[in-house]
Amino acid sequence: MEDLLDRPAPSPILRLLEVSRIYTEPAVEEYARGREVLARYPDAERIHVPSHWNIPTLYGNEGNVDDWVKIKRTVLVLGVKKGLAMRPNGRSADFIAPSTSNGCAMACAYCYVPRRKGFANPISVFVNIEQICRAIARHATKQGPKTAPDQIDPAAWVYDLGENGDLSVDALVSDNVRDMVATFRDLPNAKGSFATKYVNRDLLGYDPQERTRVRFSLMPAHVARVVDVRTSPIADRIAAIDDFVRAGYEVHLNFSPVIVYDGWEADWRALFEEVDARLSRQAREQMRCEIIFLTHNANLHEVNLGWHPKAEDLLWRPDLQQWKRSESGQWNLRYKVADKRRYLERFQQILAEVMPYCEVRYAF
Repeated sequence: MEDLLDRPAPSPILRLLEVSRIYTEPAVEEYARGREVLARYPDAERIHVPSHWNIPTLYGNEGNVDDWVKIKRTVLVLGVKKGLAMRPNGRSADFIAPSTSNGCAMACAYCYVPRRKGFANPISVFVNIEQICRAIARHATKQGPKTAPDQIDPAAWVYDLGENGDLSVDALVSDNVRDMVATFRDLPNAKGSFATKYVNRDLLGYDPQERTRVRFSLMPAHVARVVDVRTSPIADRIAAIDDFVRAGYEVHLNFSPVIVYDGWEADWRALFEEVDARLSRQAREQMRCEIIFLTHNANLHEVNLGWHPKAEDLLWRPDLQQWKRSESGQWNLRYKVADKRRYLERFQQILAEVMPYCEVRYAF
């Protein structure tokens, strides 16, 4: 019998993605990017579907909860992005750019995307990347110069690129992210921006020239080990900050989601101290952050109970939370308003004590 200790450890990519089934829209192979991605996985089963949103065996199938992580690792969806409009934002970014993907190979227990899809949330990659990049460039050109600084950026229009996924992981599948970084490199009045929980060092070679903002999401490590499933360890994300700054990225931090539990304040102070000890002067001078407290959802709670109930001990706290209807019409759970205001004040106080140079761009 083969000694298990003699087996080589799987690569990080294989632990995250081992694609064996690809759902494709009819037009995918008409695009060079579609053909490139299919060529990366020559042995994967291909299933043609009318739409990347219309896959009954994948989405809305409650039985898929049992295979939640397996589906994320082994299934890929390829489609064509239809809507190319920019949506105003005004919070983390000026505009939400058309997504180059939807879904994720990671499995964060609080992620809002599976609330919409239902019971499965693998990566969907959109192959019409040239159209998406041209749409962004046209829109930025029409905006002209940004005439007044604001909380988002002092001089550039900022476009959020990864609203429904994680671009650092998407870059394992296709060159879409490389193309997006190159697009913003040539736009003097605009920046791209995306949040990530995965350290993909291939991005260090993309030459962003400070026109792409990477927001590393951080939380206390012992909490991340429960709720940030299949992501890079917190220590690895912190260690990557200086490398990405040196590579030409603007690097900010997302303290997200902030989860309230006994001892949460001390844990965040310890995290801030760890970050502060690792940052170079160059990283500190350009550092900004966002603070986002947890929002949960009853449907996602039920999904999580089917595959990762331990996470719900942290996320589902009706004693601390209240119902609130979202802009999309769903009923979500957020911390009670008066309590959340107090939590946020305390969070910002601790941050200012440990990292006074880290300006808060946005807090929610």
